Amino acid sequence: MAKYIGPVLRTWKLTLEVDPSSSVPLFVQLARAVIRDIERGRLSPGDALPGTRALAVSLGIHRNTVDAAYRELVQQGWACAEPSRGTFISQALPVATPKGFGGSPRQRMPARPGFSLPREELSLEGGAPAPKKGVLVFNDGAPDVRLAPAVALSRAFRRVLTGRARTALGVGDARGEPGLREALAGMLSRTRGLAAGADDVLVTRGSQMALFLVARALLRPGDVVAVEALGYRPAWDALRLAGARLVGLPVDAQGMRVDALQALMAKQPVRAVYVTPHHQYPTTVTLTAARRMELLRLATEACVAVVEDDYDHEFHYEGRPVLPLASSDRAGCVVYVGSLSKLVAPGLRLGYVVAPAPLVRTLSVLRTVVDRQGDAPLERAMVELLEEGELQRHARRARREYLTRRDALAEALHEALGGSVDFEVPAGGLALWARVDESLDVSAWAERAASHGVHVTPGHAFALEGRGPAAFRLGFASLTPQELREGVRRLALARPRRS
Repeated sequence: MAKYIGPVLRTWKLTLEVDPSSSVPLFVQLARAVIRDIERGRLSPGDALPGTRALAVSLGIHRNTVDAAYRELVQQGWACAEPSRGTFISQALPVATPKGFGGSPRQRMPARPGFSLPREELSLEGGAPAPKKGVLVFNDGAPDVRLAPAVALSRAFRRVLTGRARTALGVGDARGEPGLREALAGMLSRTRGLAAGADDVLVTRGSQMALFLVARALLRPGDVVAVEALGYRPAWDALRLAGARLVGLPVDAQGMRVDALQALMAKQPVRAVYVTPHHQYPTTVTLTAARRMELLRLATEACVAVVEDDYDHEFHYEGRPVLPLASSDRAGCVVYVGSLSKLVAPGLRLGYVVAPAPLVRTLSVLRTVVDRQGDAPLERAMVELLEEGELQRHARRARREYLTRRDALAEALHEALGGSVDFEVPAGGLALWARVDESLDVSAWAERAASHGVHVTPGHAFALEGRGPAAFRLGFASLTPQELREGVRRLALARPRRS
């Protein structure tokens, strides 16, 4: 039976061309016009054709002519008639071979473009695989979508989309919804000491867009950017796409080596520094107060931009969280990047940049080139969650749960892998950095673990150059305590022999 489209398609007039002065009978012209529209995809299998009376009136021809055309289409197999319902394009159409204009049509997309590409392909290694049934993934520190405040968010969406104004469905501000920028400025001022206003905030589709825009605004081809030698590859890619030349700085138990930055600056001009000071990615260590002060001093004296990626500030479990570099910046050198995606769910792309207003305006102009504005309904829904306190309550609930999961992972590692891995329990964040005994092959271990149904990311995925450290970054937030214990059990089963 044909798919019934019904009144939806019938409310639109189907325009077909017929020529009464032609020697070809009108019913044949009409049938051929329908066939041409089927072949070019204008009409699809199951589509309802207009009623004979309606089509006759719209074309200015006799209804019997339309009847004759429809009978011809049915006889040829292009259409089917259903009593009391109408005439529909057939689900089993005759085979029609399209006519090419320069030889036979291609069978598949060419393996390579017929033109040169200006840049090398970027690496996608280091990302977690797509979820598969039965496979446990220790990702890089993503939150658990099962904990997201989905009910509260859906209510907020409904209020935004069904409200009397519905202005969220129109074109908005490229900087983001004013209400959300105001709410973010207030939150950052109260909880992170940034003292920012709404004009100092740009809302983006995730922190990756924020990093991409900042790189485009700050950098020119050949500019040197200092980065942590172990770090976040997507951020490095954003910097490289802007033409930057990256130089890695060592990371130790106190965070990025600022003395290495000073030595680099003595040799050559440095345009910017990209740093994750709160919970260094991937090692989770915190940049010490002394190094923070020295980094700000160097940046101020040399007019160097510091891009501070504070990707998981909300999750701190022990002691007081350290305020961002941006809170102590008096010279306007720090560009602060954050995200709500870690707090709510990774699929909700909401990031932000906090910087002096002139840079925010530049970022807004760049943003319109690739994305006229953000997701206004989502941004307004997030404002409602912030104003109602729902997001704050969710943060407290998630923090308690992730603390439980962190401790469950640490206990399981001590019990099952105490002789093979060493780690410090992180004071915050959503992942643990496990250093592996040098006698074990980390890459081989990761491969064997995959065959046991558990995914781990080895240290080389976070290295700017070289083999990288013998370590794993084990995200614990997206797995329950039971799943974490099972994942460690599988990891222990996959442990290779010592070399």
